[in-house]
Amino acid sequence: MKKSILFVSLLLSSTLTLAADQAASVSPVAPPEAVPLPAPAADAKPKEPLGFFITSVGLGKGAELGGLAGADAHCQKLAQAAGSVNKTWHAYLSTQAVGGQPAIHARTRIGFGPWHNAKGAEVAKNVEHLHGDSLETARLGNNLSRTTAITEKGDAIKGAGDKPNEHDILTGSLPDGTAFPDTDDHTCKNYTSSAAEGSAQVGHFDRTGGGNISWNSAHASKGCGQENLVKTGGAGLFYCFAIN
Repeated sequence: MKKSILFVSLLLSSTLTLAADQAASVSPVAPPEAVPLPAPAADAKPKEPLGFFITSVGLGKGAELGGLAGADAHCQKLAQAAGSVNKTWHAYLSTQAVGGQPAIHARTRIGFGPWHNAKGAEVAKNVEHLHGDSLETARLGNNLSRTTAITEKGDAIKGAGDKPNEHDILTGSLPDGTAFPDTDDHTCKNYTSSAAEGSAQVGHFDRTGGGNISWNSAHASKGCGQENLVKTGGAGLFYCFAIN
């Protein structure tokens, strides 16, 4: 009996020792390390809302835009189609004094800025910066160029060197954004004419061509009809600015 108990004790002890040795020989498995999530960039900021664009299409009638009201409505329609539903839009166009009605200056009808394009790039800080009113702002220069003057959709406009060249943008304005004071027609009868004769002042959005880099007052068109504007180097397009 004592021998049986001793035998069982020895067998139990051997079994426990073997189990302990096997457990010790197995390396513990480390838990998987957590993958850290990328931290947001410290300087990340939301995209600025659309406040400036060149019309992606004109009205197809040359410089006949339905006056300022028709041009503004076109800006509003394009902007809303692009998702800008809470802003009021005006065309950058000057009109001349006629029939007892005073002239209207483009610079006074576009709000106060700043204005950003469809990709969020700042085009100008304010009206003074846009036109270079002071020596300081003239030296600084606005940021309106071939790469920033884009449509409400964010698309580029064909400029000098492209086919067709469409860099002529209707403005009817002098370089400071005001209307012409003389009696010659610089606005195709305040944007109501699509005749082969007449003229409207245009700017070059790409700052290129004809020795004139003005974005808003480069030269006069040769006629007011759609074909006339195309021959001059345009497509009846114009600038639109959000006034609020």
